[in-house]
Amino acid sequence: MLNVSEIFYSIQGEGMLVGTPSVFVRLSGCNLRCEWCDTPYTSWSPEGDERHLGPILADVRRHWRSYVVVTGGEPMIQDDIVLFTQRLKEIDQHITIETAGTVFKPVTCDLMSISPKLANSTPNRREGGRWAAQHDRLRYQPEVLKQLVANYPYQLKFVMSYKEDLAEVKQIVQEIGASNDRVVLMPEGTDQRALYERSQWLVEMCKQQGYRFTPRLHIDLWGNQRGK
Repeated sequence: MLNVSEIFYSIQGEGMLVGTPSVFVRLSGCNLRCEWCDTPYTSWSPEGDERHLGPILADVRRHWRSYVVVTGGEPMIQDDIVLFTQRLKEIDQHITIETAGTVFKPVTCDLMSISPKLANSTPNRREGGRWAAQHDRLRYQPEVLKQLVANYPYQLKFVMSYKEDLAEVKQIVQEIGASNDRVVLMPEGTDQRALYERSQWLVEMCKQQGYRFTPRLHIDLWGNQRGK
């Protein structure tokens, strides 16, 4: 069983596979509460239905594409995530898992898209800050990150709100032994204007540091719509 928020067919909007037609399986439930979370229906106010793996796989087959993105929420906290990824591989899918990198499970995965949460994610203002302490305690798990980096093809994707975030990125990359060419910086924002303004300095930062830049292509195309 998995707690499923939505399944839809779109293009990958972020990271090294940007632009790739993919089936997205969005799971509901998260152990973090990011200040700027763009899918609050999987974290702050989780919505979803418990579904058996068979019907989920049937939905994936209905689109019959080669790329599947398992996202959330946080997929790695789902009880049957290991079995689900095994079943996806049995039907010849390229599997991307989008995770914050706080939990390790021996999933089957072709691209581990790891997005460690920086200090800019701590929800000091939302809901009176009642989630801030727990979020800050859980958001950075270097030993888990080291396991993921060592065991899977990966990208290390950071959400950048401020220029000052770079110091934290560099510290994490060094501490977990990640390669600079696997580091991807992405502007935070859910509207085109905010993304454009942050992208201007973020591109220059990537050029200076040897990191990769990723847009949020789905936001540019459709705005912050569900199922896109």
